[in-house]
Amino acid sequence: MRPSAPVTPGLVVVDKPAGITSHDVVARVRRLAGTRKVGHAGTLDPMATGVLVLGVDRATRLLGHLMLTEKAYDATVRLGVATGTDDAEGEVSATAGAAGVDKQQVRAALTGFVGDIEQVPTAVSAIKVDGKRAYQRVRDGEQVELEARPVTIHELVVHDVRRSTVEDLEGLEVLDADITMRCSSGTYVRAVARDAGALLGTGGHLTALRRTAVGPYDLGVARTLDELADDFAVLPLAVAARAAFPAVDLDEQQARDVRVGRPLDLALDTLTGVFDPDGEFLALYEPREGRARPVAVFVQG
Repeated sequence: MRPSAPVTPGLVVVDKPAGITSHDVVARVRRLAGTRKVGHAGTLDPMATGVLVLGVDRATRLLGHLMLTEKAYDATVRLGVATGTDDAEGEVSATAGAAGVDKQQVRAALTGFVGDIEQVPTAVSAIKVDGKRAYQRVRDGEQVELEARPVTIHELVVHDVRRSTVEDLEGLEVLDADITMRCSSGTYVRAVARDAGALLGTGGHLTALRRTAVGPYDLGVARTLDELADDFAVLPLAVAARAAFPAVDLDEQQARDVRVGRPLDLALDTLTGVFDPDGEFLALYEPREGRARPVAVFVQG
């Protein structure tokens, strides 16, 4: 139900269910918050579940900076079958099976992606090609070829590899690998499944995907849509900013300067949140040209 008072600007960390789009979640939260000013920090596919970070009111301006942080996932990779979308929602495009591959080969192939790599995004990604989303071009029957881009996989752990058969494919033998992965924003877990399958000669796709963290926000602070419907509350902007960025507490004069967007004589190492003496989040500043300069100011003088 709608809140009776204006919602405090801040973040809403949703545990997205399977079967709906990220835009469906945004629409639901807009109704719950009683405002159209709701945005998200990176989408999740309909089949995926887990952490979806939304911003309400002024906090929407924080989202672009959160998208630069790392993300973490739990996933199941199926080797032996390739699909047009690199996940279980796509049409089967090849069925090589995995009878000739052993579990150690699977572990080696998957963990071999750890580090700085060049990854070709999945063709049904939200990347724009000449102003149009790649997934829309695929749906319209176009052939989409995306360029490789640098991404970083900080950690990839293979927890289990097991053999099974797919009855719908005449008992085809496949290998399913349960993994956890921590990576830079812009990394496609589906592409890892696809590329591991190509490396092993089996084809590969994802059968399950759950995002467990976006930056500092994880499933421990996430709430389901039903929980939000019963008790809608946001993570206040100041709390959200302190969790995501280094923080500097200012004196009164510095706070006045920030409110009008002036640079500060502060030694910063990276993008940093600055706060007034009462703890109010004022802005994000970065080191530039020997001073601290504003990137985004969230209050007015």
